[in-house]
Parts: sequence; structure tokens; C-alpha cells
Amino acid sequence: MTQTEARVPNFSATGKRKRAVARVYLYNEGKGDFQINTSTLETYFPRATARMIIKQPLIITKTEGKFDIYVNVCGGGKSGQAEAVRHGISRALLKFNPELRKTLKSEGFLTRDAREVERKKSGMSGARKRYQYSKR
Repeated sequence: MTQTEARVPNFSATGKRKRAVARVYLYNEGKGDFQINTSTLETYFPRATARMIIKQPLIITKTEGKFDIYVNVCGGGKSGQAEAVRHGISRALLKFNPELRKTLKSEGFLTRDAREVERKKSGMSGARKRYQYSKR
């Protein structure tokens, strides 16, 4: 999709994981194209594992190839971004068809994984690890 094309997305949603935030737009009359931050799925996520994670909600709901998907993702690392995209796609599919909720919920794709890195505390070498104590 180029900048001159002004297509209005049919369904949109936001997915989050760690520090990554993904804004997902589904175009209903598509043929299965993925565009992530103006690049293709294969170039943005070269690891096959990340691509598999992203496509999981589409495979489980049997909607693979029915949508053109545009994703704007930022923050975090590649693994967190892939899971944020999966979360966003799951939420957008729910807007497309609310009957898919049971399928997506049973796989855990609608649950926001709230685990984040704990901050480092002062007087300690990490979040919980302390500096070595020397009695003498």
C-alpha cells in the first residue's frame, strides 16, 4: 500500500507486550498481505518463530488470507513486538467477528501479558541482586 492510496481500515486494535506497542489495521477485502512499519513480514521479522507467533490467531480462526494487515509497531525488542502484533491481531479479529472470542480466549491470545522488567533499586546491583557483603 502506497502513501497515495487512502484506504480506510475495517477493523483496528492495539496490542501490547513488555514495552512494545502494536497498532493493527485489518482491511477486509484483502488477499493476505502483511505490512509492518512499511516493510514486509519476512523482512521485518526474519526469524520463522516470530512469523509463526504473528500468524497464530489467523490460523486458529481460519481467517488466513482474508485480510490485508497493516501494523505499526514500536518499542521493545523483536520478540516482544511479535507478541504485541499477535495480541493486536487477536483483538481486531474479535471486532470482525465476536463469535471468535471463545477460540481466541482458550488459546490465551486475548490476555495481555503484563510481565515487565523490574526496575533496578539503589544500593543494589540489579532489581533484586545485592552487592557482595564482606564482614571483614
